[in-house]
Amino acid sequence: MAHRLPYQYVTLVGLLLVSFLTSSCTTPPSSPPQLLIGEPAVSEVLKHAQTGDPNAQNQLGIHYSEGHGLPQNYLEAKDWFKKAADQGHAGAQVNLGTLYSLGQGAPYSDHMALFWFQKAAEQQHALAFAKLGMMYERGRGVPQSLVEAHMWYSLSAAYGEKRAVESRDTIATRMTRSQITESEERAKKWTPTRQ
Repeated sequence: MAHRLPYQYVTLVGLLLVSFLTSSCTTPPSSPPQLLIGEPAVSEVLKHAQTGDPNAQNQLGIHYSEGHGLPQNYLEAKDWFKKAADQGHAGAQVNLGTLYSLGQGAPYSDHMALFWFQKAAEQQHALAFAKLGMMYERGRGVPQSLVEAHMWYSLSAAYGEKRAVESRDTIATRMTRSQITESEERAKKWTPTRQ
């Protein structure tokens, strides 16, 4: 009887596992369905974007970039982000910089990525700070500097970007105490150059 107990136990656990896995496979996804171009939501965004609304232009760029409700098209995304970015929309500036940093819909260019990230950072955009931190951490378009990276990640964290905390703390393990102190002081003194 002692030999049958483990077999019965393994069989029972196996059946429970199969039951659990198959029941979770039939559960419908919790995310909303993809929009179609003909649906009012995308049509409204398109209508407002065409009238020059920078929020709608940025949103339309996101739709194109992610392929939500429209066919994924980085060239179209770049064009819409650029229209909004030129009007000072900080989110669009970050999105446009990201396309340049990835070479999606735009030529790969750390210089242009930095340009747009800096414009958004001047508006105190949390994700722009984090993107600048990443550029300095990796030495992309700028000399690599853990002090600068730590400063930008600190600013990003202070403005609510939760992922920046982890990035800042990770690079801090590669820094001296005096470098961390310098970075913290620079973050405290940072102010936008245009207000």
